[in-house]
Amino acid sequence: MVQFNNDIREIAVKVVYYGPALSGKTTNLQALFQKIDSKVRGRLMTLDTKDDRTLFFDMMPVFFRSASGVKVKLKLYTVPGQVMHESTRRIVLQGTDAVAFVADARRSESGPTLAYWNNMLRNLEANGLDPKALPIVIQKNKMDLPDLRDDDFADLRQGLSAPVLPAVAIRGEGVLETLHAVLQLCYRNLDKTVGLASRWRISEKEFLDSVFSHVDVKGTGLQPTGTAT
Repeated sequence: MVQFNNDIREIAVKVVYYGPALSGKTTNLQALFQKIDSKVRGRLMTLDTKDDRTLFFDMMPVFFRSASGVKVKLKLYTVPGQVMHESTRRIVLQGTDAVAFVADARRSESGPTLAYWNNMLRNLEANGLDPKALPIVIQKNKMDLPDLRDDDFADLRQGLSAPVLPAVAIRGEGVLETLHAVLQLCYRNLDKTVGLASRWRISEKEFLDSVFSHVDVKGTGLQPTGTAT
């Protein structure tokens, strides 16, 4: 779960992008990387292989300092989608604070999507994380393709209140909205469990504004914010 360092007043929040191979996880991070101010983002590490676009994981640290002097690091990861990398997926999920599940919206991909969703639930539980308590957002990706399912992943969301956001990640559409939704849920969960507002004096608005003030939100449904301190 969220990492605190009281000595240097630093919080590290971890978000993992999960989903089947080629569903658009790496595409999401690549799109985010292009939209985030280079002054607040680290290096995007990508390993392309012949069998999958990401062999291990991508990690993109985004950071800001709150008005109360707390440094917040937002670490974004993806997991490899290929079946053979099961153990890596489980390791990457360790200590995650929120998950963005990237799913192919086509009917033809319903089987693999459900299989990877169940795989994610098992791996969360193996890491001692409760899927019902963890913030999870589903991205309905590839909305530009034909044969789209129209049930908003009812088979996935049984017992979970995971919101579904449409996207065409390869065009950057829905990418920022997905990140905003998962961070909003993440903040509310962390505030409830560790007191981000009361203990660390970071409000939800400051948390979200501080991230997205460094992001180009033109063409999205998100409102531009002022420059963060």
